[in-house]
Amino acid sequence: MTVADRAGMRFAVDSWDPGYGSSVDLDDDLADSSATVDPQVELPRDGWRPLSPRPGLPTPGAVLFVDGVRRIDAQVWIAEPPGTGAGTGAFGLCASYAAGVVVCSGQSARLAVAQVHRGLFTASAAAEPVSTSAGDYPLRLSGSDDGNDLSLALQRSLGAAEIAAAAAARDGLPAGSAGPPGSAGSAGPPGDDLLVVDGPLRGRTHLPRALGYIKSHRASYLPPDLNAVIVALAAGERTPVFHMGTSWDRYSWYLRLPCRPNGSWAGIVRVECEPGLPVADVIRLAGVSQHVLPRYASTEHKDRRAPQNLHPIAGLERQLRRRLGHPGVLYRALRRAAAGP
Repeated sequence: MTVADRAGMRFAVDSWDPGYGSSVDLDDDLADSSATVDPQVELPRDGWRPLSPRPGLPTPGAVLFVDGVRRIDAQVWIAEPPGTGAGTGAFGLCASYAAGVVVCSGQSARLAVAQVHRGLFTASAAAEPVSTSAGDYPLRLSGSDDGNDLSLALQRSLGAAEIAAAAAARDGLPAGSAGPPGSAGSAGPPGDDLLVVDGPLRGRTHLPRALGYIKSHRASYLPPDLNAVIVALAAGERTPVFHMGTSWDRYSWYLRLPCRPNGSWAGIVRVECEPGLPVADVIRLAGVSQHVLPRYASTEHKDRRAPQNLHPIAGLERQLRRRLGHPGVLYRALRRAAAGP
């Protein structure tokens, strides 16, 4: 964001491209949330303050960034056998989705895993897999043919693909890490890595050494006086850890990435980890996130969602979208398959 002063009014301009919405959703009441929050995990509530990075904290030898992309290639109607429906057919989505992992160690980054999947998402009992000249769409049954349910079924499949990609990437890592000796990413013991999942950890809390990375905000989980600590964060600083419960539990904290100073939510991300860890390990992970995540923050002249859209995640998204295939080619192939021989 940039700050201006005109006729006594100060205001900030969000660096995010408006085409992506905003890093903070102004359509929601951000001061109100149904979450149950315990802010006294790391510090007492009356002691909340911005926390600077802890010097000398060991950092992981490798950082694995996990993300996925999805695209609906066509909406379809599936003919139902006589007497089984209202005669209008059942709705479905033919979709492509991909998940992958970028491994960063030392000064290097590599695409470790990129897996592409397709599927026909529908609740129709008459549905069958779709085969086209451009790719096959295996059947993925959902609970109903409501558009929201189909979208959720697609998202669940994407989440499962991300978990599989993370496991495949870790299976391919050597024991220890690959940074040059003496560097921040120098060799360490087996399991010396950190997994950063783009988005919440819901459904993925079983992944070891994992952080959920939330770069935009749809709700405020803290009361106003503690939100003031978020606004006061300098680049690299974080809030104390708090425990949060909604439909699932996790530990969380807010962190400001390097950006133009303006006293707002610019550059603020929320990080979370699994609820079963000892508190000391959670606090250590929070400290590690302060050393690791700012290294990969994007810049305004390179990314329209800077700084929250981390460089490895942005690059991974581009690689995965290329692998989904040309949407026009897939759409025409689906039309030909629907027309029959």
